[in-house]
Formats: sequence, C-alpha cells, structure tokens
Amino acid sequence: MFVDADGVYHLYYQYNPTDIVAGNQHWGHATTRDLYHWQNQPIAIYPGPGEGIFSGSAVIDVNNTSGFFPNQTNGVVAIYTLHTATEETQEYECPNLVPIPMLSNISIEHPLDASNIASTDMHLMQISINPGAPLGGSIAQYFPGVFNGTHFAPVDQAARLADFGKDNYAGQFFYGIPATSPQVSIAWASNWQYAQVVPTGELEGFRSAMSLPRYNVLANTTRGDYTLVSIPYDLSPLYTTSTSVANSSSLANSSLLYDYSTTVPSGALTFNMTITSIPSANATGTANFTFMSSVTGESIRGGFYLGGDVPFFINRGYIQGFDNPFFTDKFSTNNLVSKDTQTFRLQVVIDRSILEVFLDNGLRSATNTFFPEGELDILIISTAGLSSGVQVSADVYGLERYVVTELAQ
Repeated sequence: MFVDADGVYHLYYQYNPTDIVAGNQHWGHATTRDLYHWQNQPIAIYPGPGEGIFSGSAVIDVNNTSGFFPNQTNGVVAIYTLHTATEETQEYECPNLVPIPMLSNISIEHPLDASNIASTDMHLMQISINPGAPLGGSIAQYFPGVFNGTHFAPVDQAARLADFGKDNYAGQFFYGIPATSPQVSIAWASNWQYAQVVPTGELEGFRSAMSLPRYNVLANTTRGDYTLVSIPYDLSPLYTTSTSVANSSSLANSSLLYDYSTTVPSGALTFNMTITSIPSANATGTANFTFMSSVTGESIRGGFYLGGDVPFFINRGYIQGFDNPFFTDKFSTNNLVSKDTQTFRLQVVIDRSILEVFLDNGLRSATNTFFPEGELDILIISTAGLSSGVQVSADVYGLERYVVTELAQ
C-alpha cells in the first residue's frame, strides 16, 4: 500500500477472481482519496500456472534504485511471496517496518493534535502470525525499536498484540506518509481459523472485508513504555447528518436507546462515550452497550467495570448466523483509568458484520466480525452503579457505507 504524490491511496489485496475462497491468488487494486470512498482498478498482478501471489508490500521508487524506471520518479516496486506447490508454508507473514512518532500525552481529549506529537527515531515492526494467536488462529504483533537503515533493534523481546479481538490480521501501513505524522494502516478483518467458511460468501458474493483505516502512533503508558495507539481515520466523510443522530449529556446511572431501523439505511453507526470525574479509589459501576435486532432478538454487547483493573469485555455469543467451534464468542482486556484525568473514553464503530472498539483514545482496540440472521437496528447505551459525581455523555452518528465504484468500461 502507498499514497502517491497526488494524495491518492493505493490498496493492493489478495484476490481470487474465480471463487469466494482463498486460492488462485491475484493482487487486486483499489484507490481512494479519503480511505472510505474507493474505486476498483484492474487486477495488478496475475499468477502464472500453478502459482499464487501471496503477502507482500509495495513502495514508490522515487530515486530509481531498482533501475526499472529511468527518467521516472513514480515507479512502483512490489515485493510478494510467490506460492507454488513445492514451496514450504511460511510461519511469519506481512512484516511492516515504518517510522512512527510518539504522543507527548495520551490522556488529552484530542491526542493527535500536531502539538502533541513528538518526532523520534523510533520504528515499528508489525508481524502477523498464523497460527499462534492467544485466542487461536491468526493475529498481528508489533515490536518498537530503532532502525539504522540496515538493521532493526527492538527495545525488548516482548511480543505486543495489536488488537485484543480475533479478527485483525495482516495489517499493512501506507508507504509515503511522512515519518513525523501518524502512520495509516488497514488490516484484513478475519481469522484463518474460519475465514474460508463465514456465511457472507454464499449469501452476498464476497468472503471477507477490510478493517477501518487507522492512525497509528506510540505512547508511554502506565503499563508500557511503547504502546501502539490506534485511532480510526477521520470518519466525518461518512456521517449521514452534520449533527449527532442521538446524544445524552447526562447518562450517569441512566440509559440511551436509539432505534435506527429507518433513520440509518446502512445499519452502520459510531458512538463516543466519555466518563469523567471517576474517583481515584474505590470507583464502582458499569458502562455497557448493546446492538440488537428488533426482529430476531440477536445482539452483540460490550462494556466495562470501573472497579479494580477496569476490565472491558465484548460478547458476540448472542449472534446466531454463524456456528463454528473456533468462532470465539467472548473477549476482554483491561484499561486503567488515567490518574491525570480520571476520565475514560470509548469509541465504537459497527457495520453490518464488523464491530471495532477503541478504548481511551485507541490505547486498546479490538476488531470482531459477527454474522446475524436479522439486521441489528437498536442501540442501547447504559450505565449503572456509578459513584456519586461521575458524569457520562454520549454522541451517536449514523454512517454511510463504504463506497466502492467500478472503473467505466
């Protein structure tokens, strides 16, 4: 993936033009200016007989170091794994090595403000593994460190996970983003334990989808010197209205119900919830959300407990459209409340079959697919048992669908 001199983002992806399962792998190609409205381009790379074009990367060869592009500054060099019947399966796939800035303060309301981003000599290497994920199947891990142009030295040997869900794999960073800016990535939203059999294929003519595009930076946090922070790329181009479709500024020990069955045709929403004035000791209470179907009663849920280690959970076990022994239904992490602000922030984005959550400005994130029999059309945000003085607010926005257009013939 790369962004060119005209500000156009180029996404290459593994694509089988003859079936809806992996095999006969080509590289598809799509372009965009805002990372949400896409145009399909002609297939970029075709395999030879008995071959497959697997994982890889692409860069712009500005200085013609390859020798392929005399008198040209925009040539594209692609490097990929060529799969044949005799090639051994690789244990590690899709390494990314990118320069990455650090946040001065992760706790402020708008952490990606330019004044809060510090340039460093840090790089980030992201490696996707399959199998080997703690929850089974595939996952991405990352290693912060220093790169001298030929050798990468990680700051330690810890394997940090990029996502606490189960459906974020093979993420790539766009080449061409300035080193002093947040790096932009997109991942494949699935898991190899069940990617070939999820029910979208027969019903809708596709098998998998990509995650949201994300900004990425490093931050020093309570429990780690170099934590990867991932925040959704600006969603405002997808808002269905200029103001929120539902909101509450007094949600403490209360609830907000929003029926979007007729108001948001796409079925896609995002909401932000902010909890302030959390006691520094002996905090109590819960904050939860539920997306449910008014027809089938199915739901996907999440929330956290303010006490102790502040655990956060997601439960997709009440969705009935896909049954697979490896389709793990419950996920959790912990996210300590900042002592500087005593504030917790949550952003949730949902489409018809993907839920992505971002805790405390992206300090923790999770990507989970789900496949309901009925469309989800009701959102409930609720809090209960909160300590006296705690304040809660929430804003909900409807989203358009990702837009993909075909080239005119």
